[in-house]
Amino acid sequence: MGNRYIFSSESVGEGHPDKVADTISDAVLDACLAQDKFSRVACETYVKSNVVIVGGEITTKAKLDFVKIARDAIREIGYVNDDDVFHADKVFVNVLVTQQSADIAQGVDARKVKGKKTAQQGAGDQGLMFGYASNETPELMPAPIMFAHRLGRALTKIRKSGKCPWLRPDAKSQVSVVYENDKPVAISNVVISTQHAADAEHKDIEKFCIEEVIKKVLPKRLLTGKTEFLINPTGRFVVGGPQGDTGLTGRKIIVDSYGGMGRHGGGAFSGKDATKVDRSAAYMARWVAKNVVAAKLAARCEVQFAYAIGHPDPVSVHVETFGTATVPDAKIIRAINRVFNFQPAEIIDQLNLRRPIYSKTTNYGHFGKSDKDLTWEATNKVAALLKAL
Repeated sequence: MGNRYIFSSESVGEGHPDKVADTISDAVLDACLAQDKFSRVACETYVKSNVVIVGGEITTKAKLDFVKIARDAIREIGYVNDDDVFHADKVFVNVLVTQQSADIAQGVDARKVKGKKTAQQGAGDQGLMFGYASNETPELMPAPIMFAHRLGRALTKIRKSGKCPWLRPDAKSQVSVVYENDKPVAISNVVISTQHAADAEHKDIEKFCIEEVIKKVLPKRLLTGKTEFLINPTGRFVVGGPQGDTGLTGRKIIVDSYGGMGRHGGGAFSGKDATKVDRSAAYMARWVAKNVVAAKLAARCEVQFAYAIGHPDPVSVHVETFGTATVPDAKIIRAINRVFNFQPAEIIDQLNLRRPIYSKTTNYGHFGKSDKDLTWEATNKVAALLKAL
């Protein structure tokens, strides 16, 4: 039997309250960067019932209509049904935004000031960030989180096509994968909870989710006669979205990253510009880890950075290959340090992060996507790593 275990990961749909908040925050960030690529943005959103609060610290030359940005984001998600309390055209939008603290700004700015040890651009905060990659899927991501994301994307695509008018925006998915010797061999359980119109029958929802979503999206070889399907297990999911629950930016950090398979430093991504290492260094760590796995230097790789606010260099860099490396870890670390630069300003330049690309990252994970604008997903450093070895 070998080493056998089950690992589960969840994903959430665009209409989940926390993702509504993330979507608005990233829409504000993109609106800033579209007009002023040097914008400093830390935008957080709160949603509940028919109220939206957009808050944070934003220093920018951009002229923003926060109300329009929020309504457009909500409309794109799909909250436009007359039976929704939370409706794109009816929500009350409150704006509580100030500029970035001058004390933080001087640490980030590339200039010498009293008390700062360097004139280089520093990190926007202290903290630790992780990146992870695994060879168990084509995206070099863990299978459970990728499968859960696929279910969510499929539900959203069907809903937005209009083919299933009873579907509503709020949804969750969860997939439990059976591993033997660290390889996925089966799916033991699939959970889908999807918001629906009041007149939809549970048996119809269950049949639709199993036949039109699960069996068409997940690998057939992993679905067995023992796979359990749990569809709307409470029996009813009519009240959803911000009407049924509160939403806040940054509460789905495990959904956004590796579904729990890779570690997380705790810092959220959405609504933050690239001077915030919570976001940019996490993207950098993913880029490094993915190139290590793509170069076949390891089957699994996790990279950790730690930073001090205002300081240009990471205070630590750690690489873990979980015993899967094909060369000694020490050589991999030396090669990584020769190929990549981890200073915040260099991360921004290497990954070209001053563009309005962040709305593409908000839903179904910040990693594992094939969009060319998401530069941290490129495996363009494989040759350089092998040469550096």
